[in-house]
Amino acid sequence: MIPVPPAVQRIPWKLIAILSGITGFGLLVLYSAAGGSWSPWAWQQGVRFLVFLSVALVIGRFPIRIFENFAYLGYIGVLILLIAVELLGFVGGGSQRWLNLGFMNLQPSELMKVAIVLALARFYTQLPPGNTRTWTALWPALVMIGLPAALVMLQPDLGTALAICVGGVIVMFCAGLPFWWFGGTAAAGIAALPVLFSMLHDYQQKRVLIFLDPESDPLGAGYHISQSKIAIGSGGISGKGFLNGSQSHLDYLPEGHTDFIFATMAEEWGLIGGLGLLFGFFLLLRWSTRVALKARTRFGQLTATGLTMTIFFYIAINLMMVMGLAPVVGIPLPLFSYGGSSMLTIMTCVGIVLAIENDSKKQGSRLS
Repeated sequence: MIPVPPAVQRIPWKLIAILSGITGFGLLVLYSAAGGSWSPWAWQQGVRFLVFLSVALVIGRFPIRIFENFAYLGYIGVLILLIAVELLGFVGGGSQRWLNLGFMNLQPSELMKVAIVLALARFYTQLPPGNTRTWTALWPALVMIGLPAALVMLQPDLGTALAICVGGVIVMFCAGLPFWWFGGTAAAGIAALPVLFSMLHDYQQKRVLIFLDPESDPLGAGYHISQSKIAIGSGGISGKGFLNGSQSHLDYLPEGHTDFIFATMAEEWGLIGGLGLLFGFFLLLRWSTRVALKARTRFGQLTATGLTMTIFFYIAINLMMVMGLAPVVGIPLPLFSYGGSSMLTIMTCVGIVLAIENDSKKQGSRLS
């Protein structure tokens, strides 16, 4: 029997299979959404996946000390890119969120979801354990979260701003800050909801009101979610069949290849397809959760936990949005929705978590 080379054994084949399964299913949906054509979406998405998967595998070979050492520098770099968006970014769909790099349109706010987790993980790793219940454990983190969140809100992009806040707060919680701080902040946030609502843009206010009463404007602000529910419901158990979705093919479903791609899938593949996709996401999250639990360093634990919750936030909010369980906030479905910036973010998360896993394995082999 021919021995398997060590370099081949070190390749995370199970993880690659999970990522390829989710993305491959998404390519079929994009192919159908384009009316049975690989262009303009499916082939670009496939090429991006191969490139970003290679990047993730390379990142996974880095020592985690590199991420810890350059966490602050990366955060500052992405913060500068967010400022550049305000000065040089182009407008698309009424929002100014992207920088044109020629080969792709980069959305720096997506990268901040990773940068904020790394920066806060390093901050709390360096913070003496006895200071986690003092003011010095709170105000620097609030500043680090507040600056990028404010810049993203100016674009405006409420969904991404919330994702940045969630990733940062998760790291703060896992770092051991007093629970009552989070409870008090939540209570204050609920009390301030009327003020916060008044600060939203008109279209964002409409999205919240439509969420509370979806039938109040079915042909206007509520059109997206109404058509999404129709598409999901019409799919039934087994769906209408591949290439047979009427909502997406007849252009009733807006953004059927990006934010509302789950509805496009559910119409053709039904509940069975939806459960299969959720199982793929479950396997991905189970892997990253196990890595977080087994990480040998505090930085690795905080980083893996924060990045796991970032991926989970993507999945949960998108699925809740397309089913009418949350306001429409424009968060794509990881590895499934068409788009380069979101896939880059997810694969960067995967690569860093993979690096933490490899670090734990190396430490385990040394001890044995």
